[in-house]
Amino acid sequence: MSVTSVDKDLDHLTLTLIADFAAPVERVWRLWADPRQLERWWGPPTYPATVQEHDLSPGGEVAYFMTGPEGDRHRGWWRITSVSEPTTLEFTDGFADDDGKPKDDMPTTSVRVRLSEHAGGTRMEMRSLFDSREQMEQMVAMGMEEGLTEAVAQIDALLAA
Repeated sequence: MSVTSVDKDLDHLTLTLIADFAAPVERVWRLWADPRQLERWWGPPTYPATVQEHDLSPGGEVAYFMTGPEGDRHRGWWRITSVSEPTTLEFTDGFADDDGKPKDDMPTTSVRVRLSEHAGGTRMEMRSLFDSREQMEQMVAMGMEEGLTEAVAQIDALLAA
């Protein structure tokens, strides 16, 4: 499995996932930059993603939904805050209603993705920052850690294809 660690830091309100891949940084970056590749891993295996909008420029947005085993749809969005291709991506991640509009009653997280050369391949660090301990505990209770780990674990097969 490519995921080497997941660290929950309640004092700093962060959840950090680290994964190592046997591929160059530029190849791993394409998994974020190409919406068709992103949707092949962004959702856990039982909740595959469909990307509807994809603009990875600062101020751009990504809109997607994940389809559950019963056909249920769960919508989400990103607002891109910073991009330094092919090594850094920062965005706000949130939930959306059935029309794709942000849900104000659900938490958002600030996410920073860093790709760096490591052991002949790429290390990906994804750090999610929460606004409060309650928000972090809510997201962890909703399965964020497991879902993210399962989603990222799909990347190795995509890189091998």
